[in-house]
Amino acid sequence: MKLKHLILFLAVVVAGCSSRHPVETLVIDCVECKAFPSESGNIASPNKQLQAIDSLMWRQPDSALMVLVDFAASPQADSLDAFEEHYCQMLLSELLYKNDFGQNNREKLLKAVRCFDSIVGTDETDARKADTRGVSLRERNAFLDARAHYINGVGFYERDNLVEACAEYLKALEVMEGHFGEEDLVKNKAKFMAYTYNRLGDMFSGQFMMEAAITCYENALAYCRIEPTSPTGVSNTLIRLGLQYEKLKDTEKMKAYYSQALEEMSDSDNLSYRDMAASKALCDYKADSNAEQSLETLRHILSQAEDENERLTRYLSIGVIFSHEEMFDSAVAYLESVFENTRDEVSQIQAAEHLHNIYESLGNEARSNECIRFLANHKVSASENKVLVSQLDNLFQDYLKQKQGKLSEAEHAKHVRKIVGIIVPIAVLLAMAIIIVAKLRSRKLLKQQQKEAEQAHEELRRLQTETQQRLEETERKHRQKEEEMVKRHEDELRIQRDQSEKEMEQTRQRHKAELEAERLAYEKEQDALRQSLRQHEDQVMASEKSSGLQQDKAERWRQEFLKEPICRRINELLHGKRITTRDTSFKHDDITLKEEDFKQLREAVERHFEGFDAFLLSCCPSLKRGDLALCHLHLMGLGEGEIAALKSRTYSGIKKQDESIKEKLSLEESVSEYVLRIAKGLYVPQDVPQDPLKTILTIMSNNPNITREEMANQLDVSSKTIGRYLKKLDGKVRYVGSGYSGHWEVIE
Repeated sequence: MKLKHLILFLAVVVAGCSSRHPVETLVIDCVECKAFPSESGNIASPNKQLQAIDSLMWRQPDSALMVLVDFAASPQADSLDAFEEHYCQMLLSELLYKNDFGQNNREKLLKAVRCFDSIVGTDETDARKADTRGVSLRERNAFLDARAHYINGVGFYERDNLVEACAEYLKALEVMEGHFGEEDLVKNKAKFMAYTYNRLGDMFSGQFMMEAAITCYENALAYCRIEPTSPTGVSNTLIRLGLQYEKLKDTEKMKAYYSQALEEMSDSDNLSYRDMAASKALCDYKADSNAEQSLETLRHILSQAEDENERLTRYLSIGVIFSHEEMFDSAVAYLESVFENTRDEVSQIQAAEHLHNIYESLGNEARSNECIRFLANHKVSASENKVLVSQLDNLFQDYLKQKQGKLSEAEHAKHVRKIVGIIVPIAVLLAMAIIIVAKLRSRKLLKQQQKEAEQAHEELRRLQTETQQRLEETERKHRQKEEEMVKRHEDELRIQRDQSEKEMEQTRQRHKAELEAERLAYEKEQDALRQSLRQHEDQVMASEKSSGLQQDKAERWRQEFLKEPICRRINELLHGKRITTRDTSFKHDDITLKEEDFKQLREAVERHFEGFDAFLLSCCPSLKRGDLALCHLHLMGLGEGEIAALKSRTYSGIKKQDESIKEKLSLEESVSEYVLRIAKGLYVPQDVPQDPLKTILTIMSNNPNITREEMANQLDVSSKTIGRYLKKLDGKVRYVGSGYSGHWEVIE
């Protein structure tokens, strides 16, 4: 059938219809079309008349239908190309729906749906391939595609195919949510979303799928608040939500939604307000059982009824209350009128259910059977309904999962962008801070080394001065002693002048020997002082040289330590991992170290830094195995965040443990700096035994009954290492007794 013939036929139908039932109309954006891809691939422009009809449709659908009828009779209708034909068929279906007529162009509409699908594509990538002329064009085409699926769902619903109708409504939502962000779903797009969710909510409500219906109505309410579908749109949605909670027997929420619906209604002189007030009155009765007050409200609303349909709707509410109150005569009068006269099938079924119960109570078997037969003819079997509900629920749950997946992906991408935006500046600032701190520390260390060198030179000058003073003092004493000896010799010579030559010669020889001995003693003392001075100078030079060599050698030892398999494995585990210092527990099974890993790390430390644990324990015997393990990880140069991840601990927990170790060791610097300085030879503590053998002797003196295993645990080394230490102490300690009954003795 040609488009012109079809619409002319509709004109006759429209003219012949004296009345129609009002339905909630679908509001669509005015499409400002620039260019469409035609089926041949060329760019096509929609007819301006069709654009005008589209624009008029969402304001005055009845007038738009008449304009479309006039357009079909014009010569322009014969010149429509393929795409304009699809566009026109979609407009026709929407206008039929808005004017409460069934679809008479079903086959043409399905072709239009396939056309719009081919333009938009099944996903964003296909959409870009199909249409590459700009974002605004793709978004417009996506909106047309969503409209086509929505009106196709209406067609399935008219044919009682609820599953296909539900699938089409959900497809319309997927198209909108896949092509538009929340910030874009405003104005008429928000209205479209509200209508689609309301259609789904009504469908689920009719199948008593209250949870799904509530979800849809809540979404519809959110979009309706962005752009109201009508003056009563928000209130109508609130009434629908209240009805779901009424079915769930949640009286509190039911009353809250009904009350809010009345408050949101700005005009009380209309059918929607009276429907809400009637629902509220029936709700109050079910909640409070105050029949008199509810009936008075319903009678007042009944007096304002404008037509027969509204009057019968009020009769049903009043009859339900009389039925519950067992005022059967009054209930029958109202319910029979509804049952016999209403054209609303749902109201007729409700009236039949109540009449069946009443006639059964009154013993009127004939009338009761009549109601039963009616209900049997209009009731879907339980198995059919169960299958339908299951299919609808599966469709809706699949849609929710897909939507949640897309939302999660979008949120993850947003979160990543946010983190990158935060981390990059922080990383730059952190790098600058590290460079500045490194320079400051380097300057500080250089200044400290210069200060130490100056102190060493000052000490050398002091020693040189003292030595020079001692030399001068020795020479003075020597001259004084020599003068005294010469004087004494002269006195002796005077005394012995009369003695024989032989005695005088002996005396001279003895004096000469004494003088030579004194000279030799003086020279020996002078040589000793000079040797001491040279040794002091050599010590200062060796100290300055060994300081640098010691650090270089210690650094080579540490690099050899970092080449250990366990150290390389730990660094590989951390490589590429994003470790933060947030106060959350790290749960990375793939990088968490096991007890065997800590044992291997402890043995590696002992091989490269023998006596490291013993030294720490000699400084603080109360250090635990976990404290020593933390020091081992610091020895690798790891930070507290990385250690927290390796030990499956929170960052604050590791931070607290570091502070505890720092307090135990009475440190002014951090534990990390402390152990690294020990490893690099930059820290030599005063008055602290560094030999693990001395530590073992101290432990044996304090606890003679200690076992080898206990010593190994206390020093955090292996039993094999304890055995090696005991061999070195052979002759200094001995074990008295046998087995666990013996004890250690330290031999002085």
